[in-house]
Amino acid sequence: MNATLTALAEPNRLRIVELLRDRPRPVGEIARRLRLRQPQVSKHLRVLSDAGLVDVRPVAQQRIYELRAEPFNELDTWLETFRRSMSDRMDRLEDLISERKAKKEREKERGD
Repeated sequence: MNATLTALAEPNRLRIVELLRDRPRPVGEIARRLRLRQPQVSKHLRVLSDAGLVDVRPVAQQRIYELRAEPFNELDTWLETFRRSMSDRMDRLEDLISERKAKKEREKERGD
């Protein structure tokens, strides 16, 4: 997972991943759409490939890159632990707020 996070931490690689989310694309199209030089894109794609985030397949003279689902599923599973934790914290906060409101209303009714 560290390789995934490290690869995604670089803004241009994240932009490439976001572009590939829609569909597989050749290097030249990625470079053109992101307004980057092709060698620069190839370097970023190599890092993404080494991290296991993309697969590449040759089609004639082009190399087509596509996202691999597994590392993103792993990342989602990891993030889910934070979602549950935050949800639990919010539930406890809501309970605490409700308890304090109820206490204030009881005190107000008693004239305290």
